[in-house]
Amino acid sequence: MKKGSISAWLPIFVFLILFIGFGVITNDFYLMPAPVGFLIALVVAFFQNGKLSLNEKLSLAAKGAGNENIMIMCLVFLLAGAFSGSVSAAGGATSAVNFGLSILPTNVAVVGIFIIGCLISLSMGTSVGTVVALTPIAVGISDKAGIPMALCVGAVVCGAMFGDNLSMISDTTIAATRTQGCEMNDKFKENFKIVLPAAVITLGIFLALTFNTSYVVDGDLSYDIVRILPYALVLITALMGINVFIVLSLGTVFSICVGLFYGDFGVLDMFGVIGSGMEGMFEITIISIIVGAVFALIKENGGVDYVIAAIKSSVKSKKGAELGIGVISLATDVATANNTVAIVIAGPVVKEISEEFDISPKRSASLLDIFAAVGQGIIPYGAQVLTAASLAAISPIEVIPYLFYPMLMAISALCFIGFGKEKA
Repeated sequence: MKKGSISAWLPIFVFLILFIGFGVITNDFYLMPAPVGFLIALVVAFFQNGKLSLNEKLSLAAKGAGNENIMIMCLVFLLAGAFSGSVSAAGGATSAVNFGLSILPTNVAVVGIFIIGCLISLSMGTSVGTVVALTPIAVGISDKAGIPMALCVGAVVCGAMFGDNLSMISDTTIAATRTQGCEMNDKFKENFKIVLPAAVITLGIFLALTFNTSYVVDGDLSYDIVRILPYALVLITALMGINVFIVLSLGTVFSICVGLFYGDFGVLDMFGVIGSGMEGMFEITIISIIVGAVFALIKENGGVDYVIAAIKSSVKSKKGAELGIGVISLATDVATANNTVAIVIAGPVVKEISEEFDISPKRSASLLDIFAAVGQGIIPYGAQVLTAASLAAISPIEVIPYLFYPMLMAISALCFIGFGKEKA
């Protein structure tokens, strides 16, 4: 194995300096569009390695951007957006939230919010969407039941991160499975057994802290099971191992049929509904393409060789390599404040490490996604915590002590790395 060169990673260092620096200066880590930062990183990469001509670098970048996994991932992103847009327009998101709230036991308020957050985020595949939907309800529970606001908001974020990490239509799941080359249902099964202990313990903690509190949810909680069925269809068919393109296409068609049946939109509007959902995935699609180009140049310049050599010199076992994957994923998310972007950046390097140390794709995909979610679920400048704190009118720092699930997820993953045996 070649030693490689750390200087090959200069484009990513430049991106992080710009992204973090701009975020610190403006106090808004989401003001600078990530695609702009990565485009600058690509320009930096073109100025490296004087042994290659500009045309050769362009050819390498184009091949990296057009890599089979990158292109498939981008197509899946767009299909996931189409499904998300159509099912939301058909009232699926609203019905799913109302259904969950309707069956909540009123004497275990915070536990119920956590469970509903898990189910909603698992169904919708969006942690931020879950936070937006449930935080106002959590605020109401806090006011009426006398439970600390930060605790209620923490339960929302914990539930949101559960589904963000596991959902079949989450962009993090799509990115993790495509970069590691495994099936979604295999990753789900591997991932679920790792995070289940964390979810159960989190539930127990919330129950112990808030047992026997009660509240009344105001407003209309009407729902229609038919509107929720597209989510069930996607989850069940994905777990059955059906190709993700078929899964998302079926879900989109079913959602459109539901929306047309109930008159939520007309025949002439359905393409706009699909298009609006796809637009929500444009940024991560563009980022994936540019990162693919940047990574191709980094790899050519010895960046991957450097990381693998560094890990091999530090660890001598598969478990050590798995821990290295977790550290890379967590560190990248802390730096970028976006777990999907972190997975897209770290994914190719993690793939190389997993192949070098004979780690299965489903295992590497799970660890990559889990540790990115750990970082995203805890950092006070991440979209999930920021959004929840903003809606509740409290400081993000107040919420952090109650983010039990991401913390326990890290502990659970470390235990599986240290004591668990991977099955083929």
